[in-house]
Amino acid sequence: MEKLIIAPAPHAHSGDSVRRNMLLVIAALIPAYAVSIVAFGWGALIEMAISVAACVGAEWLITKYLLKQKPTLCDCSAVLTGMLLAFNVPSNLDWWILVIGAVFAIGVGKMTFGGLGQNPFNPALVGRVFLLISFPAQMTTWPTASGFNSAIMGQAITDANTGATPLAIIKSGLKGYDPQWMDKLPDLWDSFVGLLGGSLGEVSALALLLGGLMLICTRVITWHIPVSILATVALFAALMGAFGGIPEGMCTCKYVGYELCTGGLMLGAFFMATDYVTSPMSAWGKIIFGVGIGLIVMVIRTWGSYPEGMSFAILMMNATVPLLNRIRPRHFGEKKKA
Repeated sequence: MEKLIIAPAPHAHSGDSVRRNMLLVIAALIPAYAVSIVAFGWGALIEMAISVAACVGAEWLITKYLLKQKPTLCDCSAVLTGMLLAFNVPSNLDWWILVIGAVFAIGVGKMTFGGLGQNPFNPALVGRVFLLISFPAQMTTWPTASGFNSAIMGQAITDANTGATPLAIIKSGLKGYDPQWMDKLPDLWDSFVGLLGGSLGEVSALALLLGGLMLICTRVITWHIPVSILATVALFAALMGAFGGIPEGMCTCKYVGYELCTGGLMLGAFFMATDYVTSPMSAWGKIIFGVGIGLIVMVIRTWGSYPEGMSFAILMMNATVPLLNRIRPRHFGEKKKA
């Protein structure tokens, strides 16, 4: 009689894997990255290379020499963390600051908790918020889109022209700081298509949307989190317009459009809030998670000190995931509690 082998479920492999999902997310980011190269030139190329190399190197060193484990670089999670970190910082950020952020993202945001699958917070956002707190001036100086040939023409990456992002311009109009804010605000269509100032992940809402739809179609992510985030932001902005809480001279439709198409909303909704490890498992948990992110984002954008709040909102809601995971369907035959 052959030996009986008992193994935990699942017993049929679907062909899915961590590496496959990571590679699909990386592929979905390529359209937005291509637009950022057109917008910022060699700065986008150099920054992405430094960020990815620093994240991969930090994970390899920590895994091999501190944890004394076999390196796990083949799952490509460190590469994705490096890409997302680069998407969340200015393209003219000093290289050594970016390296510090990458080491903090991997070392503190991921490996401190045991590595992939055990981190409670999104590592790239942990690195980004750490840099924002530690280097506020450098992290809030946004280069304007200068085109791919800017480096060829002799313009240094660190000496690129800088300017306010659309969200910062809208906030200055809302607070009454700049009477000429409407003249500085870019066209809504340009904000949707791209080639604006900001981080790499703020350049093209259209490219990020296409990448996000690709992830939904390939079932890497579900629609619940991104749709609930975008719907909450749109509804909140529409209510602000209905009750006179938007800058004078701007219609409600345009205000809703700018809130959806600018900042890190698209990047966060499709590529960061949907992280498997740091998001809820159930459908209703994902919807509540997304609504919470949308509300926090709009509260920070409207009344907070920062013009953008996507990073803070996702990290705050990451902390609620253990509680949201208690929302689950009843097991078959389980009686409803009184």
